[in-house]
Amino acid sequence: MNRQKTLVFFGAHPDDESFGMGSTLAQYASSGIKTYYVCSTGGELGTVEARYLKGYETIKQLRVDEMECAAKVLGLAGVYYLGYRDSGMHGSADNEHPDSLVMAPIEEVTKRAVKIIREIKPDVVITHDAGGSYGHPDHVATNKAIVKAFYAAGDPKQYPETGHVFQPSKLYFGIRPWKFMKILIRLMPLFGQNPHHFGRNKDVDLTKMMGIEYPIHAIIHLKKEAVDTRNKAIACHASQSGGQRRSWLFRTVEIISKIRGPRDYFTRGYPSPNNKHKEKDLFQGLLGGNK
Repeated sequence: MNRQKTLVFFGAHPDDESFGMGSTLAQYASSGIKTYYVCSTGGELGTVEARYLKGYETIKQLRVDEMECAAKVLGLAGVYYLGYRDSGMHGSADNEHPDSLVMAPIEEVTKRAVKIIREIKPDVVITHDAGGSYGHPDHVATNKAIVKAFYAAGDPKQYPETGHVFQPSKLYFGIRPWKFMKILIRLMPLFGQNPHHFGRNKDVDLTKMMGIEYPIHAIIHLKKEAVDTRNKAIACHASQSGGQRRSWLFRTVEIISKIRGPRDYFTRGYPSPNNKHKEKDLFQGLLGGNK
């Protein structure tokens, strides 16, 4: 029997499925690929204006509801939760909260991820890069656990209580091209933006994205419909994006994308790349994938 092709993205917070690679997820979902999102935390520490909390007891309830909305818009087959608390930005007191992701033993996080992998049986696994994009502790912790889980899921000696073994075929990390971010960071001061203190709380240092120049092994050329769907999913995260109001960074990225064509970029973790050829399909080389 031919099993339906499946893809899963493991991200750290509610909204990573939309702001990061939402267009790619939407494009694969619309093409008939079973596409899932696994969220590590509840996003409890996201900054939320009081008006968005009306009808909700906690920020977590609000943000999970927003994520469920976005998942429907993106056409995802399902959303799973690893069940940890948001760890906050690097150096904050929340890093030491006993329920936070960064305080959880990596074997425990890996075990939870292995159980999900063995259940949904993804051909392709995507997660954050090793540097956590701009260095967010939850992104870094998610990367470490999912890399371990990717290999452990196919090993019958590891976590046998989590189900029958299943080895995904490919592992990718979503990235922003180094040269693109270099140009963007240089432009920011011209528009009154400090790349060292970005975001609603001015606690995001975008220059940390320049620490490692990740190789680009796959470029997904995005259809207009997928980008439009991504934008609608972002609107679901009104507490984080202001609804349809878009940040300077988001508008700038959109303008550049229109000039060169919208794309998402990935580094391949497994199998090890052995040539300079850039894939145009994350399922390339698999049965039914593009060559």
